[in-house]
Amino acid sequence: MGETGDASAAMENDAEARAAMEHGRRLFAGRCDFVAGIASIDALPPSALPEIAFAGRSNVGKSTLINALTGRRSLARTSRTPGRTRQLNFFDLGGRLMLVDLPGYGYARASKTEIGQWNRLLRAYLRGRAALQRLCLLIDARHGPHDSDRALMTMLDESGVSFQGVLTKVDKVGGDALRTSEEGTSSILQGHVAAHPRLIVTSARTQAGIAELRAEIAALASANPLV
Repeated sequence: MGETGDASAAMENDAEARAAMEHGRRLFAGRCDFVAGIASIDALPPSALPEIAFAGRSNVGKSTLINALTGRRSLARTSRTPGRTRQLNFFDLGGRLMLVDLPGYGYARASKTEIGQWNRLLRAYLRGRAALQRLCLLIDARHGPHDSDRALMTMLDESGVSFQGVLTKVDKVGGDALRTSEEGTSSILQGHVAAHPRLIVTSARTQAGIAELRAEIAALASANPLV
């Protein structure tokens, strides 16, 4: 392909990317309503909509990222105390998707009994929810994947649950450190059969990567026969 063909292909790819991001923007600009907070697998709401779940270690910024995606400051509760999300929180995104904020893992100011209950709830949901289309696995760019993240990746492989790595808080990491974090995380994800090949790099504070993540999620909604 000559220079003219290369330029045309690049323009076409750019146009497709812009269209995808606009589709994502429109989806997340609509209504997003809290549906339920579930502390027991028996209390799960009906799976009438495809679900996109958000998981990660406590203090990775799950609730903050969900608020950034939806353009709302307090849709998902945030806290200075890690581990405050103690149930599965469901949000209806315009009747198209269900966003699910999962309990954080790795640290929480709670008893071992409570932490065990949350972990059992998390595993039961991930292994048995037919409506779950993808899990966004949030990883702090400053630290990279922890052992608990890798354990979840292995469980998702075994359960056949598609997941996508999402680096958070990239505004707190710069230059070579960020490149090292991206490369290291991507390398780990490549070793997991359920992992989506694309790692998305985000910052809720600067909005970096937010449009791209919206586009990825909107594409899943468009491709799903339930919608």
